Amino acid sequence: MTDTNLTPLIGMTLQRLRDVAAEAGLKPFAAKQMARWLYEKRVTDIEQMTDLSKPARAAIARSYRIGRETPVASAVSADGTEKYLFNAVDGHPVETVYIPDRDRATLCVSSQAGCKMNCSFCFTGRGGFHGNLTPAQIMNQILSVPRSETLTNIVFMGMGEPLDNLGAVSDVIEILTSPWGMAWSPKRITVSTIGKLDTLRTLLDTTKVHVAISVHSPYPDERRDLMPVERAYPITEVVRLLSQYDFSHQRRLSVEYIMWRGVNDDMRHCDALVRLLRGLDCRVNLIRYHAAGPEDPMQPPSQETMTRFRDRLNEKGITATIRTSRGEDIEAACGMLAGKHKN
Repeated sequence: MTDTNLTPLIGMTLQRLRDVAAEAGLKPFAAKQMARWLYEKRVTDIEQMTDLSKPARAAIARSYRIGRETPVASAVSADGTEKYLFNAVDGHPVETVYIPDRDRATLCVSSQAGCKMNCSFCFTGRGGFHGNLTPAQIMNQILSVPRSETLTNIVFMGMGEPLDNLGAVSDVIEILTSPWGMAWSPKRITVSTIGKLDTLRTLLDTTKVHVAISVHSPYPDERRDLMPVERAYPITEVVRLLSQYDFSHQRRLSVEYIMWRGVNDDMRHCDALVRLLRGLDCRVNLIRYHAAGPEDPMQPPSQETMTRFRDRLNEKGITATIRTSRGEDIEAACGMLAGKHKN
């Protein structure tokens, strides 16, 4: 049995692997060898790193383990979406969602156990915050889901606010996009955020990944009721920051807009959203709210209402689409991840 007190190797950047190599008496180039075994060949045991000497492997194994851990539970939706539960922080598990769609396979990964943002509509936030995931725990979701090698895209849209754990998320992005790691294009990665201004600027300056911003209401007072972080990070300030960056070429900016019946689904909100986003090169994703049940005080609008809202945005020059809901029957859809064991 693997000693879980040992430090995981997955989630380590090349610089950190150089430190491991030095501890084992190896030359710095051994770090790239280890990275290849971890991220390209995806080994599960240090003994499989056969181009390292046996004494070197033994020295590494005294302090480190690969860190791969399989999901502890899973569920499959009628639409083919798959949800996986992983052990994470002090007994608080996290969920990961695999979304197949013709020639694409997207993994929605979690960055925290729970969330601090306390958005009123989000199941994750209702459970409180239990801790940041380490780079190893994030990479384990990517490497250890079944059919991991079929993945075409990663979205940081699972449990937690990615920019509240930017250090770990940045390490994972570096591993995913570096030639010594998995060598993905940054265009295959999207980070979703409520708009933490300080760390959002850092993400924009240090990576080339796509960005998705949660808006949900163009009116500050209404957004505060839905998302208390509006007090600290006003959406007008977030838009002002985003307007300083170029999203007209390789990098894409998306605006996430969950819709509720009688709350933010009328033409007044639509026109206010157009005014808020004017001049910003972005795409609006309209998302149907996933109610907890008929007793939930917040309910989704009709498909006809969402279609009218989308068409008006398009008429006003804002590219908008209605996101197809996936995995609702297994509580894997947007806002539904709660990290709970279920029979």
